[in-house]
Amino acid sequence: MTDSDRLQAHPGYWPSAWPVECGGNRRQKARAGRLDAGAGTAEVVFRNTGRWNVMAIERDPGQWFVGGTMAAFTGPAPYGWLEKIEPSTLEPMAYSGELPCGEHVWCGAILAHANGSIYSVNGSFLHRLSPDCELEAETRLPVNRAHNGLLALSDGSLLTKDLRLEGQGPTTLSRIDAETLQLMEAPLELPEGSMGRIAADAIPGGDAVYVPGTEHLWRVDVGEKMRIVEGWRPRYREARGEFGLAWDSCLSGGSAWLMDCGDIQSVREIFSVNPNGRFERPPKARLGWRRPAPWSGAQRLLRVGLSDGRVESLVPFGAEGGGIIAPPVHVPELDRAVCWDSLRGGLAGIDTSGSGLSVAWTLPVRPSMQPVVFPDSGELVINDFTEGGSDDLVVVDLESGELIDRVYTGSHIANGMFLSPGGERDIFYCSTLGLARVSWH
Repeated sequence: MTDSDRLQAHPGYWPSAWPVECGGNRRQKARAGRLDAGAGTAEVVFRNTGRWNVMAIERDPGQWFVGGTMAAFTGPAPYGWLEKIEPSTLEPMAYSGELPCGEHVWCGAILAHANGSIYSVNGSFLHRLSPDCELEAETRLPVNRAHNGLLALSDGSLLTKDLRLEGQGPTTLSRIDAETLQLMEAPLELPEGSMGRIAADAIPGGDAVYVPGTEHLWRVDVGEKMRIVEGWRPRYREARGEFGLAWDSCLSGGSAWLMDCGDIQSVREIFSVNPNGRFERPPKARLGWRRPAPWSGAQRLLRVGLSDGRVESLVPFGAEGGGIIAPPVHVPELDRAVCWDSLRGGLAGIDTSGSGLSVAWTLPVRPSMQPVVFPDSGELVINDFTEGGSDDLVVVDLESGELIDRVYTGSHIANGMFLSPGGERDIFYCSTLGLARVSWH
């Protein structure tokens, strides 16, 4: 795997190793090169921003941007924001100011587009900004709900969708011209709601986009127009009271990899009101992500064949009432998938080399974030929210499950946000209030 391999698959982005969340539209979360955490000593730079830090992306080498929102569940109206940071100190070099979000409180997304601009989706707004974080254009999206994720497709167009839980009606996909911020066609309605972010893969003449619905995984092909692929809608969820909804998928090894049981009670609370996440009275403990799951089943890993739609599932831990707030990862070079249970605890490496799935190792940690993998050195980086209330980073050997290193980030709030690899044996960490850079020397 090389950086150039990933860039060739994503021509809509600026030529960067990490221009978008998860490193690319397949959401493989992989960075070329080696971390070799065991051969160095970790150094942490931490900054309390007072904001909800969602993700970090790279444009030019060493040119890093952080995007996010405000955890303003009551009181003054929330807003989105973009910041250009000095990567070694995390100090701001440029700031967008307050970007309207339709008063929705939810984690949006940013990306570095092939045209040089930075795009941000937050709530019900899309913004185009310069590399100096100056606002170039903005548009209100056609659906007044929080939007979840933003991708650039092969032709440079932008694709985003609103987030809807079970019983909240059909989810809408919006395709937008990156230059004008105008809709390129009428929004496409799926037959189901959708919680997880979209993933995509380049195909002849366009892109295949995979959307996790409330019961099925859907494929939407995008060429001149968006169209739902008829006859391909694998059902991943059958027992509604036993399992919850899926978050994002990882496209790898000819399959889509998902975990269900994601619409935990705090997510249901946020999307029970409109604007999403805005309450008349402080919600307090209602938004705690470790509240008991609203279903009885154990956490599952799901593999869906992209060609035949065959669904396989594995229960790695077995504890009832499992749940997650981030999706899994699959590393084809090592025939290894990684999944976890955020509510009940546990991290598992899954052997995918045979015809089935089997647990290769487990660790007693409690992850919640979007991880990063280094296939060249066989390392996984993910968080562990400890019983003592600190959100540490852990580095794990993907093949053996050995815990290579544990680093205290300085954060005491865990959520489902994104880790980003810096390319210099370093990781950027984003969470509510806290932004950190961990580097190994």
